[in-house]
Amino acid sequence: MKSYRVTAYGAALEIQEQATPTPKGSEVLLRTTACGVCHSDVHLWEGYFDLGGGRRLELGHGSAEVPFTPGHEVAGQVVAVGPDATGVALGQHRVAYPWIGCGACGPCRRGEENLCTRPRNLGVHVDGGFADYVMVPHPRYLYDLTNLHDSLACTYACSGLTAFGAVKKASFLAEGETLMIIGAGGVGLMGVSFAQAVLGLKPVVIDIDEGRRQAALDAGAAAAHDPNDKDAAKAIFKQSGGGVAAAIDFVGAEQTVQYGLRALRNGGRLIVVGLFGGELRTPIPNIPLRGVSIVGSYVGTPAEMAEMVNLLHAGTVAPIPIQTRDLGRASETLTDLKEGRVVGRAVLVP
Repeated sequence: MKSYRVTAYGAALEIQEQATPTPKGSEVLLRTTACGVCHSDVHLWEGYFDLGGGRRLELGHGSAEVPFTPGHEVAGQVVAVGPDATGVALGQHRVAYPWIGCGACGPCRRGEENLCTRPRNLGVHVDGGFADYVMVPHPRYLYDLTNLHDSLACTYACSGLTAFGAVKKASFLAEGETLMIIGAGGVGLMGVSFAQAVLGLKPVVIDIDEGRRQAALDAGAAAAHDPNDKDAAKAIFKQSGGGVAAAIDFVGAEQTVQYGLRALRNGGRLIVVGLFGGELRTPIPNIPLRGVSIVGSYVGTPAEMAEMVNLLHAGTVAPIPIQTRDLGRASETLTDLKEGRVVGRAVLVP
């Protein structure tokens, strides 16, 4: 099979021919039909996360250890199954839940495989979807989204699940309160859709890019502001009646986290999702005196994936714009995503 692999961090992906694996035990082999490209793929390709102050979280040593095949938003067709794989049939199209845990640690026993201490995530710890085939360890990680085209369905394995999980953490909002979404990239736009489908409200969106602000409005946002506009903060304060009840930061940069904190009303919650990087410096007394909370949100659990899939089957979630590209453009697509040249989601198709 053909794979596009990271053989050196930050370098163009290398095309390699590998033996097509044969499933054993409960394993299921998918022929990749679509694989979304995520900002996390950019960080994994670069080989680090920015911790601020010139510090980096360097990857490797089991996580995105070169050489590896990226791609964790995978849709595919079942082409082979191990002798112990039940409940799945050859020819079926499925979306793979990629945040696979060890099954034995505390988070896994609580059903939070996405927070596993010894993860086996597709495209991170084991080879992913920038390839003709992907091995999934068990049928329980496969979800039926055949009501959607594979090029859209695959994006819900990370982008959609991440947005869904973050929006669920804002479910405490009372009627009339305001949700602010920071960042209208692929995940942020899904956040706009899920805010309406799950919470029944239209969020206020913040983004520096005019095209993305328009995409957010097209997706149903109540308003979209440029954070560099000096009047934007005043407008949001007035519109929300004294500050937003919750802010979801899909960027996760120093400036966006600070912006979200400043926008909160007393008792508000900042939900940090993005991994752009940096560090947070804030006066500690402001946290207890204002009663605000800062919560991290990392993709979602298998149970949340199932809940989201049921919602998608109901047809109440508006799709985001999808750009399909040939898998041979994987390196180019990573660069385009890094440089902010993708609106919605880029999806690679073998």
